[in-house]
Amino acid sequence: MTVTYQFEYAERLRVAFIGAGGHSYRNVYPAFQYAPVDLVAVCDVQLDRAETYARRFGAAAAYADHREMLSVERPDAVFIVTSYTSEGDVQATALAEDCVRAGAHVWMEKPTAAGMAQLDRLQAAADETGRTVMTGLKKIFTPAAEKVKAIMGTPEFGVASSISVRYPQALPAPEERSDDVRMIGFLDHIFHPAALLTYLMGPVRRLSYEWEPGTGASVSSLLFESGAVGTLHLAAGSANGAPLERVEVIGSGANVVVDNGVRITYYRAGADLGYGRSGSFVTDDAVAPLRWEPEFSLGQLYNKNLFYLGYVPEIVHFCESVLAGRPVEKGTLGDVREILKLYELYRRLPAGTSATIGS
Repeated sequence: MTVTYQFEYAERLRVAFIGAGGHSYRNVYPAFQYAPVDLVAVCDVQLDRAETYARRFGAAAAYADHREMLSVERPDAVFIVTSYTSEGDVQATALAEDCVRAGAHVWMEKPTAAGMAQLDRLQAAADETGRTVMTGLKKIFTPAAEKVKAIMGTPEFGVASSISVRYPQALPAPEERSDDVRMIGFLDHIFHPAALLTYLMGPVRRLSYEWEPGTGASVSSLLFESGAVGTLHLAAGSANGAPLERVEVIGSGANVVVDNGVRITYYRAGADLGYGRSGSFVTDDAVAPLRWEPEFSLGQLYNKNLFYLGYVPEIVHFCESVLAGRPVEKGTLGDVREILKLYELYRRLPAGTSATIGS
């Protein structure tokens, strides 16, 4: 993968940005250095912040009212990174609808919506206007996740039979799950492991889980539409300084593991270590495990978090898809629908029980 710098693109989108917060400052605006965009305007309810971000990132105009910005600037696309309402709704959902109805394509940070009803409304607006709406599901754009997906597609790996995903997130107590505000933290973070599960294994058909009340940790048992099985360990209570994530996919005599999002180990099929008689653990080179991880000594793009966390790849995918007039392949509203099915199931399903997820 060779990266193209922003100024090297022959064709760029005129984009506006709604939101001037800390997350976007660190991770989204800087990614524009490597995407086909011309940032023309920034909007935030705090006009002074919009003006500051406009100066910092090269936009000519700043606004406090997004509708005014859409009317005056008529951008090709709008990036939205905002927060929640006092009632626990996702601010970006209604903003995205305003943008597509104004004729702009939308890239929005997760979560896309706080529930299926809100997603249905946004989907209807996107269908009616023919505009693209993509959600920033960064985990499925990471080099590690894309490599795992590629390995899973090889004949040597075989059919994926099971998956295990570990992610540190608490599930609120049952009596709190009907409260949208108390569920904000869970909604905000379930998008990450759920996106990985559905990207790698497809839709979930059935889910059951056990819940630990001290930390809010849970372990879920999953059955996928493909017939594969899996576990989702929401490891609340783990140390803040520990590696946060682990993903393992099992094939047919092979498995692939990603630790900490950047260390990939592919245990290939064919190793012969017969029980009881093997004098060495070293397998033949032709079937020995393969490992990839970045070095952090050189000033390479791949060891910047904008790349190994998936921010640049997802933004480039959105921009290039819109410029080419083709649908986005990942981060679609259909992908979001599968995630929200899981989220809504966790809200209503008691621990120790199982439920089948509808289509």
